Amino acid sequence: MKKTDLKKIFAGLGFIVLFGIIWLGCPSEDLTKGDAAEKVFVEPGKYDEFYFFTSGGFSGQVGVYGLPSGRHFKTIGVFAQHPETGYGYSEETKGMLETSFGFVPWDDAHHPKLSQTDGVPDGRWLFINGNNTPRIARIDLKTFETAEIIEIPNAGGNHASPFLTENTEYVVSSTRFSLPIPQRDVPISTYKENFKGTISFIKVEPKSGEMSVAFQILVPGFDYDLAHAGKGPSHGWAFFTCYNTEQANSMKEVNASQKDKDFIAAVNWKLAEKYLAEGKGKTLNGNYVHNVFDEHTHNTVSKQLNGVKVLDPLECPGLIYYLPTPKSPHGVDVDPSGEYIVGGGKLAAVIPVHSFSKMMKAIESKAFDGDAYGIPVLKYDAVIAGEVQNAGLGPLHTEFDGEGYAYTSAFVSSEIVKWKIGTWEVVDRVPTYYSIGHLTIPGGDSKKPWGKYVIALNKITKDRYLPTGPELTQSAQLFDISGDKMQLLLDFPTVGEPHYAQAIPAEILMKNSQKIFRLDDNKHPQAVKSEKQARVERKGSDVHVYMTTIRTHFAPDNIEGIKVGDKVYFHITNLEQDWDIPHGFAIKGLNNSELLIMPGQTKTILWTPKFEGVYPFYCTDFCSALHQEMQGYVRVSAANSSTPILYNIQK
Repeated sequence: MKKTDLKKIFAGLGFIVLFGIIWLGCPSEDLTKGDAAEKVFVEPGKYDEFYFFTSGGFSGQVGVYGLPSGRHFKTIGVFAQHPETGYGYSEETKGMLETSFGFVPWDDAHHPKLSQTDGVPDGRWLFINGNNTPRIARIDLKTFETAEIIEIPNAGGNHASPFLTENTEYVVSSTRFSLPIPQRDVPISTYKENFKGTISFIKVEPKSGEMSVAFQILVPGFDYDLAHAGKGPSHGWAFFTCYNTEQANSMKEVNASQKDKDFIAAVNWKLAEKYLAEGKGKTLNGNYVHNVFDEHTHNTVSKQLNGVKVLDPLECPGLIYYLPTPKSPHGVDVDPSGEYIVGGGKLAAVIPVHSFSKMMKAIESKAFDGDAYGIPVLKYDAVIAGEVQNAGLGPLHTEFDGEGYAYTSAFVSSEIVKWKIGTWEVVDRVPTYYSIGHLTIPGGDSKKPWGKYVIALNKITKDRYLPTGPELTQSAQLFDISGDKMQLLLDFPTVGEPHYAQAIPAEILMKNSQKIFRLDDNKHPQAVKSEKQARVERKGSDVHVYMTTIRTHFAPDNIEGIKVGDKVYFHITNLEQDWDIPHGFAIKGLNNSELLIMPGQTKTILWTPKFEGVYPFYCTDFCSALHQEMQGYVRVSAANSSTPILYNIQK
């Protein structure tokens, strides 16, 4: 048989499978009838009830939406340059994208996570992971801007991240791809002998939010997938799913799915702190970079760091236990009480629910079923609270409504399954369009969920929207869960690929929103606090333009004496101090991005003119009725000219 014939056969089979999934997922009735439109309508001038934060996936960013309207409010630049604001292009923010591999202006962002106090989202910060170049970012929700990015050493595929302990003591993280640790040149065929994983605990300073790598735990070379920390009685523990306990390194879709059960790793981080205090941690080399945006100087401080404290479970008894979990588990989720630990075995026929109290009794009685590389494996029957039967095909992730019910996404059968905690009985199910990955409920992974909605984050939108070429939009779907039965209310497209999301009442964030940006607080070394201080200075071939913006002009607005090949640094200070008056800046020939300068802020962009002439610049962000008049000119003379620096400022 010809190779082309085989390709046609496999393509046809793939279409049949996809068509079957879609056809089986289609309901026979229109679920959006009735009062659905009324429930999502937010009348002009009114606010949404919730903020909804989604990962941007391969865009490396975060999308901000309103619920129930599904309106897109903002894209936050995080791991990728964002030309809309100049993030990652301006001289002040380039450093945010520095890593031990150099300047990396892209990443694969998966799991946004809101900071918590006593197990409840508090609206201070949003954390999100960079999966490819292992990083964690912190977004300040006073301003909706990225405030910090820290690289994770000794890691590959920062997927089980950045899930939080209940008072944001730690951000937890683990490596999806095991590696030689310390990193070195070894044959891939020696995977079982030389490859290890790491579980990282990132300390969060309670007031500033600043992160630091506190310690890592060296673990067997499995693939660690997702995580959640305990709460209430299970506070002090964190739980991580892991698959590929076969330790395959090739054709994993076959070779990493041989066993009926893989594991959830239960990590006693309170005990880890004790071992560290006793000096059990050993320093392991590992280069990483820590970037912090200083809100006073408006500049990034980047530090090159090396070394991290590492704990070995073989030297720290009781640090980790493995809970057998069927099969290839993805999500691990802790119910609001902190008692139940739900596994999402994407190849399993049931949803296993472990009991924390039974786990503790099993540990005490040493109810072990052997070990994995010296880490005790607890007996499945000794820790299981129950199994949810008929839970859909491909269960991935579970969240809770605070009313005694859990909601699980089923990827293969494209549905959300609702089941009762304690009886493990399925009470409702609803199709999604199509191939749901994660889902989220406002506060659904916290001690006190707000409930009201469940949002499906779907991987495929075939036939749901107008076609946009081969790359179709991903989508979210909003379901009302206030009644006994889930009701589909709304589809809305999302940025990138929405792996995971968080939602929080708008009133919590709005009261934290910064409204006044005082010029007196601006400590930027190139800031100018009034138009009288605006000026242009030459230092060899470097020219520094100290410029101000205010409605509706720049100072200076005419500049002469720039030469071809000069490096022209525009240091622009926005003299406005009210929170909703940013100004933009762009000049012809600028080959990086515009600037968006927030009130009271100073930003710098580098421009290198290549030709003689007169170049216009202008404000790019609409600011007033005379926005169009907010412009100016730069005259560029020959490289060997003697044209003096001249500029004008209105008196």
